[in-house]
Parts: sequence; C-alpha cells; structure tokens
Amino acid sequence: MQVTQASGNNATGQSQNQTSSNAAISSDFDTFLKMLTAQIQNQDPLNPIESEDYAVQLATFSSVEQQVLTNDLLAALGTQFGSMGLSQMAGWIGMEARAAAPVLFDGTPIEVSPNPAVGADNVELVVRDEEGNVVHREQIPKSTESFDWAGVGTDGTPLPNGVYNFSVESFLNGESLIETPAEVYAEVVEVRGVDGQSVAVLKGGALVSIDAVSALRSPG
Repeated sequence: MQVTQASGNNATGQSQNQTSSNAAISSDFDTFLKMLTAQIQNQDPLNPIESEDYAVQLATFSSVEQQVLTNDLLAALGTQFGSMGLSQMAGWIGMEARAAAPVLFDGTPIEVSPNPAVGADNVELVVRDEEGNVVHREQIPKSTESFDWAGVGTDGTPLPNGVYNFSVESFLNGESLIETPAEVYAEVVEVRGVDGQSVAVLKGGALVSIDAVSALRSPG
C-alpha cells in the first residue's frame, strides 16, 4: 500500500524547468542585444532609428520574458496542487470505496449496490469474468438495497478467485430495458496521479477517478 506522490521528483523537475527557462531567457536576451547592436551599427546615418523604436522593441522583449516566467509559475502551482490532492487522499488507503468498477473476489462475499431501472418488473444481476464472459445471472429484488454476492456461478458452483465485473439488467414484460453497471465496495490499496487527476487503485487493480466514488467506509 502506498501513496504515489513523487514530490521529490516534482521539486527536481520544477527546479530543472526553472533553470532551463532562466537559461533560455538569458540566451534570448543576449541574442536580442546582439541584434539591437547590429541594428544600430547598420542603420542609415541619414535616417537613424528613432529612440521610440528602441523603447518599443525593449518593451516587447520584456513582455515576452514576463509571460515565460508567468507560465513557469502556473505550471509549478498546478504540480503543487496535484501533490496536495494526493496527500489529502492518503487516508483513503485501507478504506472501502463504492464504485462501478471490476473488483477482486478472494473468497470473501462482495457487497453489490444495484440500480435497477424505474418501472422494471424484473431485475437480474449479471456477473462477468475478466474476459467478459457471463459466469453468473440471478434474479434480484427491484430495489437499490445492497446485498452480498457469495461468489458462485449460475449453477451454484463456487467460482475461482479473480476479478469480476457486475451489472444489473432491467426487464419489462419480458423485454430488456437497459443494462447498467452495478456499484461494489472494494478496498483502496493506492492513490496516484494519472494525467493530472487523482485516482484510487482498488484491490484487483482497477483505477477509479475520485468523482466516480460514491461512498467511502471503514473496512468491516
């Protein structure tokens, strides 16, 4: 169990980016001075460049330099806020999160939270393995009350340990209305940043965004 923050790497990266930006700005300023000097040396003596033109060029360069520094600052703040989010989520590790995601079955019953369609007259739980094969189907109450899935197939044979996915299929007059993912509780084993977003890693390896977690509780 771990919290993947890599704050040291972030700090190093920020420092390297800042150093690189400063070096680039310094190099650009030297180039600007050389161009300005060449411009003065090669100007027409009968039609010299106005001092206002020099002032405009210097102001333009200064504006670009300031924009580069501002962009560096915004990038550093974004990285800092991302690290803070991971730190605040450290307390999630070891907790049980409820989300619509594949979950590892290790012999312990899995609590399933169904969401049948309104108006359905028949509701079935559908369980699939990692390959997407339906390994269990059973009729369940037309309610959103949670229940425990014991890990058995349709024929009552215990299923092997592994990762399973849960959904609920709603029927009306014998016809399927809709099949929707069912939420399950699973232990959070890690939190990490992915593409700038904080995600929870559930037992079994599923990645769930924080927004997709509908409940969080202590185990047991």
